[in-house]
Amino acid sequence: MKRIAILASGGDAPGMNACVRAVVRAGSHRGLDTFGVKDGYEGLLHNQFVSLHRHDVSNIIQHGGVFLGSLRCDDFFSPEGRAQGAAALRSFNIDGLVAIGGDGTLCGARALHEEHGIAVMLVPGTIDNDVPGTDWSIGFDTAVNTAVEAIDKLRDTAEAMEKVFFVEVMGRESGALALHAGLSSGADAILVPELPMDIDELAEVLNRAILRRSRSLIVVVAEGRAAGGAFALADRIRPQIKLECRVTVLGHIQRGGVPSARDRLLASRLGICAVKALAEGKTGHVVGEIDGDIQVTAFADLTEEKKSAPLALLDLLPDLF
Repeated sequence: MKRIAILASGGDAPGMNACVRAVVRAGSHRGLDTFGVKDGYEGLLHNQFVSLHRHDVSNIIQHGGVFLGSLRCDDFFSPEGRAQGAAALRSFNIDGLVAIGGDGTLCGARALHEEHGIAVMLVPGTIDNDVPGTDWSIGFDTAVNTAVEAIDKLRDTAEAMEKVFFVEVMGRESGALALHAGLSSGADAILVPELPMDIDELAEVLNRAILRRSRSLIVVVAEGRAAGGAFALADRIRPQIKLECRVTVLGHIQRGGVPSARDRLLASRLGICAVKALAEGKTGHVVGEIDGDIQVTAFADLTEEKKSAPLALLDLLPDLF
């Protein structure tokens, strides 16, 4: 193996720059020429390759986002688009590809591997933490801390004004972010896709808290929990509780910001492992952290398309609420 490429695709996550840095430096250490692909699979279709050297990735580990760019690419969902991407890699004599991203990036990487024989390794990078083959994805820890900090600030004003705050966090199909942020901030209720809770149940939980003389209530809602999100839930619950309701949608603020030390370290470990695996001739794997160890899992051995929120944390909710 002489030439490798790296791209990030889909939604950005804090720590992706640290992974790019690790891949470039691990490649340089092994005498490999490393290329970055601008704007993910979209840039791949348009031959947007840039040569990367050690100095090109200096002073980026502490920055959020990803300096290569990370766009979604609808064309890559088609066989023709993937064939075009594979041809682009071959035209630049790329021997191996490291792709950073979530479930959509995994689908693209898997298709490149299975349909065109491209040597590819997937590094999970998503604040949803829903990629199988790893306990933790790059960006999740930072996003949880960003959400907790915001919820703590909202709690202050909710306490002063005796209100219920519905806080919507990201997680259209996974409640991992809502669950971790809600438990860490002492939320009074957490609504996630994996655990049903109807309006009457939620009203009962909140009214019990009000009877305990709680001046402030926080309800953390995963954005995909119900149609209309937190705004719709607040509208439906208002007639059943005594406190006034407010809604805050954290939105894309959860994607940005300085990556945590944990995300920087995780990204560095995963990036180095991806390069080592490619250099050893491995292909078609997810590189992840499992029980504290960095491991690779073949695409064919993945038992699920998306990972759900951890059951051990879901089991805590009945005791807390």
